[in-house]
Amino acid sequence: MPADAPAEIHRYHRGRWERSPGRVVVEAPLDLAVNGEHWVTLMCTPTLLRPLALGFLYNEGVIQSQAEIVTVDICAGGDQADVWLIHIADKPSSWQRTSGCAGGVTSAPDPAANALVVEPGCVEPQEILNMMALFLGSQELYRRTRGVHSSAISDGEKLLFQAEDIGRHNTLDKLAGLMLEAGQVPGRRFILTTGRVSSEMLQKSGRMGAGVVISRTAPNSMSIRMARELGITLVGYARRDEFTVYAHAERLAG
Repeated sequence: MPADAPAEIHRYHRGRWERSPGRVVVEAPLDLAVNGEHWVTLMCTPTLLRPLALGFLYNEGVIQSQAEIVTVDICAGGDQADVWLIHIADKPSSWQRTSGCAGGVTSAPDPAANALVVEPGCVEPQEILNMMALFLGSQELYRRTRGVHSSAISDGEKLLFQAEDIGRHNTLDKLAGLMLEAGQVPGRRFILTTGRVSSEMLQKSGRMGAGVVISRTAPNSMSIRMARELGITLVGYARRDEFTVYAHAERLAG
């Protein structure tokens, strides 16, 4: 399925109506089954579906590596992912609705138990500004639709993995899946995102080992508290020549 679709729009501009073709982001369900049992339906933009399925299981603590995967089958219609593992996996008894858009869910594992935070060392403020400028300039689907979130993993100099989705939490699951498939984990890990940093975003970032999380917008009280507990430097409102640090500012030079 495509990530975006055509739409005829009517635009009111400077006192006049205009009718023109436009593009809108696609939202679609993905039924995730593990070892033949349906687990959950994820509402997502139907791209990078294999990494999305793998990354969701990784961020939930169900799998630890690509080696645990037997097969991942995405049906031809793009609405079902069948994941088979080399071991038994217990389906969570309940799913907790998260604050993320597009129907985010989690089985609410202990964030500290699953976190794998890599110490980033001293970070130059200009590194953050440079990474954010590179990141914001690379959002292809956003430029077409203006209706998606984007996230990326950087090593401090370049973007290693990037994903766009209607749900900001999905972008981090897709990143986790891309990391697993690539079989490589960078030393320094920075997460960059366009979305608000809520607790599940911080939890997923910690699971992926990010020592620094940088957002174009703001965190909330729970994500700030979690960042302090997990040792993650949390940066918000990063744009042009400024940003705000909400947790572990001691890592920033100067």
